[in-house]
Amino acid sequence: MNHERSSFLFQQAIASIPGGVNSPVRAFKSVGADPLFIKKAAGSHIYDEDGNTFIDYVGSWGPMIAGHCHPDIIKAVQDTMASGASFGAPTERETILANMVIEAVPSIEMVRMVSSGTEATMSAIRLARGYTGRDKILKFSGCYHGHADSLLVKAGSGAATFGVPDSPGVPADVAKLTLTAEYNSLDSVNALVAGNKNSIACIIVEPVAGNMGTVPPREGFLEGLREICTNEGIILIFDEVMSGFRVAYGGAQELYGVTPDMTTLGKIIGGGLPVGAFGGKREIMEKLSPSGGIYQAGTLSGNPLAMSAGIATLNILKQPGFYKVLEEKSRAVADGIAKAAMNAGYPIYSTRVGSMFCAFFSKNNVYDWPTASQCDTKAFAKYFLAMLDEGVYLAPSQFETAFVSAAHSEADIEKTIAAAAKCFKLIA
Repeated sequence: MNHERSSFLFQQAIASIPGGVNSPVRAFKSVGADPLFIKKAAGSHIYDEDGNTFIDYVGSWGPMIAGHCHPDIIKAVQDTMASGASFGAPTERETILANMVIEAVPSIEMVRMVSSGTEATMSAIRLARGYTGRDKILKFSGCYHGHADSLLVKAGSGAATFGVPDSPGVPADVAKLTLTAEYNSLDSVNALVAGNKNSIACIIVEPVAGNMGTVPPREGFLEGLREICTNEGIILIFDEVMSGFRVAYGGAQELYGVTPDMTTLGKIIGGGLPVGAFGGKREIMEKLSPSGGIYQAGTLSGNPLAMSAGIATLNILKQPGFYKVLEEKSRAVADGIAKAAMNAGYPIYSTRVGSMFCAFFSKNNVYDWPTASQCDTKAFAKYFLAMLDEGVYLAPSQFETAFVSAAHSEADIEKTIAAAAKCFKLIA
C-alpha cells in the first residue's frame, strides 16, 4: 500500500509542528512508521491523502459512534454555522444539551460545558478540592485524565509513596499532592486513604479504563470505591470522557449501577467537535463561579457548533435499539478477532465493554497497568502494520481502545476478521 504523500506531508509538518503532530498519539512512533494524513471520511471508512481506503476503528478516538459525516449531524452544524460560529454569550443550545446530559447520566444534576476532556477533569478536580477544602487527589496507574499537571503522575514504588512527575515541566511539589493506586485493587486504595486521613479531596477513575487498552472494572471494584469515598468524605469522580454515551446511553455508571459524585464527559457529546463537560451533585456544582467562589471559565465553552453536533448525536443515540445493534456488531468483531488469533495459534487476551474493545498481545489476563505493560508491543506493531496493509485502521498503540460505530456493516466486520486471521498467521 502506497503512503508516499502521507510521508511527504509528515516531513513538511515536522518543520512547523513539534514531532509533526498536534497530539503525540497520532505520531505512529510506537509502531515504527510515519502517520497517515487523512483527507476525508464517511460512515465507517477513512480515506488518506494517497487514495487508500480503511475501515476505521479509531473513530477520532471515540466520538464517531454514529459513523463519520452522519447527515443529521452535518445538517445541524451547517444550520448553526449559518447563524454564527461563536458569540461568547449564552445560547439556548447550551441548555438543551445540558438537560439531555442531566437526563441521561445518573450522577449529574447540574453540568458545566468546556472545550476538552483535559479541561473537564482539571476543572472537576479544582471543584472537588474547593468543595472539600482538601489538597490531595488519588488516581490510578494506567488511567489517563488529560495533560493537566496534577494528572501527569505515575505510580511510586509502593502503595504509600507519593507520586513523581511523569513529564518534565510538572513541578515536584504539585506531583506530591497526587497519590497513585493500582486499578482494580481496593487494597492499594485503602492503604493510601489510611495513610492520608482527611486530606484526599477526590478519587478520579476511568470506570472502564481505556488508556491502557480496554480494561473492565473487576466485580466489586467500583462499588468498593463508592463505599470508601462515602465513608471518608472523598468526592468520587468518574472520568467518562471515553465511556460516557459509549458503553451505554448513561455511561458506565448506568451499566454498572454505581453512581459517583461527579462525572467528566467529552468526545461523543460534541459529535466530533471539540467539547468537554463536568457535572455532578447540585450542592457541589453550585460552588462554581459565578454562583460560588470556585473559578472556572472558557471563552469557547458551550460553542454553538459543538452544542448542535452534540444534540444531534444524542438524538441519534436515543433511537430505539441503537445500543442493542451496536452491541451485536461490537461482539461480532471482538470475538471474531479473538477467534482468528486462536486459530492461528497466536495467544491474545481479548477484552470488550460495549463498543470498546482491545486485543492485548499477552498470554495472561490484563486487569491493571502492570499486567498491561507486559504485552508484546513489538508483535502488536507488526500486527498493526499488517492490518493497515489489509485496509483496517486501528489505533497505533497496544495501549489504546478500538471503537465500533453504528456505521460498521456486516461486510466491514467480515473483512476485518478475515484480515486479522491473515495477519495473525503472518506474525505467529
